[in-house]
Amino acid sequence: MTMKILVAVTRVLDYSAPVRVHADGRGVVTEGVSRAMNPFDEIAIEEALRIKERGSADEVVVATIGPSACQQQLRAALAMGADSAIHVESDATLEPLLVARILLKLVEREQPAIVMLGKQAVDRDHGQTGQMLAALWGRPQATYASEIVLSEATARVTREVDEGLEILDVDLPAVITTDLRLNEPRFIKLPAILKAKKKPLTALTLNELGIEYESRIKVLRVDAPPARPPGIRVDNVQELINVLKDRALLR
Repeated sequence: MTMKILVAVTRVLDYSAPVRVHADGRGVVTEGVSRAMNPFDEIAIEEALRIKERGSADEVVVATIGPSACQQQLRAALAMGADSAIHVESDATLEPLLVARILLKLVEREQPAIVMLGKQAVDRDHGQTGQMLAALWGRPQATYASEIVLSEATARVTREVDEGLEILDVDLPAVITTDLRLNEPRFIKLPAILKAKKKPLTALTLNELGIEYESRIKVLRVDAPPARPPGIRVDNVQELINVLKDRALLR
């Protein structure tokens, strides 16, 4: 039996770029801001490749949704070592439920044993897509994975929760979302980038997948967080204690 892993990736605003909000509150300024692969998704690709390299998977397929520029992130994933890529072309706003519905169509098409994706996108921080996909698919989910160990028909996932670490055994097929401490993605070398240009990349549309887009989220306004007040300088420890007491920060 062929073991296939489908990894979903998304193109986000570069997390190293400064975030600016339009003066009228209509959203974040995106003009002229560089884009990059979502860091959590990059970790998902790396983990899928490591699973394949250990002989526990036969194929890694990456998929993304968005405009034509998203193919840059797919080519980067192929350069990392993925076998093939799928680009679902769309200019729609990528709300979590829409992404989950599209991924379900790709699951039906590809029949993977694992769907892996980052726990959230760093530019929107919804953190809902993996959970929604699992619900639509009717399969188990393990989120915030910091370690993944596969057996023949199950995955043991160590996940980070508020109280510490939780270990789950889930039957395959399943959805797994990845956290920062799972691994460190590999560096892409030039020969791999050149080789990636020859790997298969399939383009699909929402119509071809039978998906009708309907926005369910309306953004009323976006505001930047308030500026932090300036700090103060104290001359000694006693003065610091007095200031903390005055601000009810110390009893």
